[in-house]
Amino acid sequence: MTDRYQTFTRTPLGQALVKNLGLPDPTPLPRWRDGARVIDGPVVFGSIGETDTGKAIQALLRDVGANFSTAAEGVASSELRPKALVFDATGAASTADLSSLQRFFSPVIRQLGAAGRVIVVGRTPELAASPEQQIAQRALEGFTRSLGKEVKRGATVNLVYAAPDAHDQLESTLRFFLSPKSAYVDGQVARIGTGPLVATDPTQPLAGQIALVTGAARGIGAAIADTLARDGATVIGVDVPQNANDLRKVITKVGGSELLLDVTAIDAPQRTAAHAEEHHGGLDIVVHNAGITRDKRLANMRTDTWEAVLDVNLRAPERITAYLLESGALRDGGSVIGVSSIAGIAGNNGQTNYATSKAGVIGLVQAYAPKLAERQIRINAVAPGFIETEMTARVPFAIREVGRRINSLQQGGQPVDVAETIAWFADPASAGVTGNVVRVCGQSMLGA
Repeated sequence: MTDRYQTFTRTPLGQALVKNLGLPDPTPLPRWRDGARVIDGPVVFGSIGETDTGKAIQALLRDVGANFSTAAEGVASSELRPKALVFDATGAASTADLSSLQRFFSPVIRQLGAAGRVIVVGRTPELAASPEQQIAQRALEGFTRSLGKEVKRGATVNLVYAAPDAHDQLESTLRFFLSPKSAYVDGQVARIGTGPLVATDPTQPLAGQIALVTGAARGIGAAIADTLARDGATVIGVDVPQNANDLRKVITKVGGSELLLDVTAIDAPQRTAAHAEEHHGGLDIVVHNAGITRDKRLANMRTDTWEAVLDVNLRAPERITAYLLESGALRDGGSVIGVSSIAGIAGNNGQTNYATSKAGVIGLVQAYAPKLAERQIRINAVAPGFIETEMTARVPFAIREVGRRINSLQQGGQPVDVAETIAWFADPASAGVTGNVVRVCGQSMLGA
């Protein structure tokens, strides 16, 4: 859907009104295009001391061909217009070290280019070597979330926590956050643990993978199928029989196979596994995207309305995941991705059923992550905010405009933004990325 306000602000009259009236001025966000560089512009790197993590970051920057320089604290060229600022804070051992954040960022943050990237890499606080280190590392969340609200012109700020000895797991995550693929991911915290070192071709990271996507006929689901196929996966698209024509169009475009199925059916788990094994020999990626809304305030909500939303959004993913694991249809080393919502984090008026189901998806991730680690299966979730879809196009105008503007990027996201985040989770090179819930919301004011 077109954001007419954003289009208007690109006109001379729109720019004049924005400037004189102090109106929101959303910057168009570049998205990933085939053949694009991971980061197109200078990168400034800083650190607290010399660490293995810092060395790994610099090696990655060289590998992606970034024109990067290291900046001594408090030193930055007035002529430099960096596209990204990357800071290794894993060396922060106490709160005294937090002063390095101000000394590095203050001189250069105003020079950050349009749609720039700020990435801070820290040590997972719960795995800190001392209470002093844990305190200092936890403080990084407040810093990055606040800086994300200060930067302008479509720039984003994100924090990556790495476990000790997880520096070799950073590549897929840093590639994602540096690139246009993370255009609408802002103010987020990603956690990386240890895992097997898996090398993939960055242009086809999902080559040879079989991916199941529910709710694949339209909107976000169609974008997920398209993006996973772009990255090399063979897609099994799942949707209800009444969406057969739309699903066929998606599968015709991306290849793979289609499965007409109501995910709430009693035999849905068995039929899903049977289709995957018969047609593709099994599964590597499962994306639980199918979802519905039936909005009513709780006082006016019927039991069938409550049950329908819980059945589709939560109970079906729970049952299907359990069976795919039990049957072995989901292979070891695979990935499960749930689609939650910021409503599941912050709640929403008139959406007690929806918010309950989407919070439950987060519970599914948290419950399964430690259990699946034994089979090197990852489980994560995305939590979209306001995404431009047919559903949000039907939202009343005033509510729609509020949804678009109450985030740091002052605009709605696109279905591809959710899909790109899922593709990052699905990448076998993200072997250390599990148990995460990442919002795709432009750092919405709703939620944590």
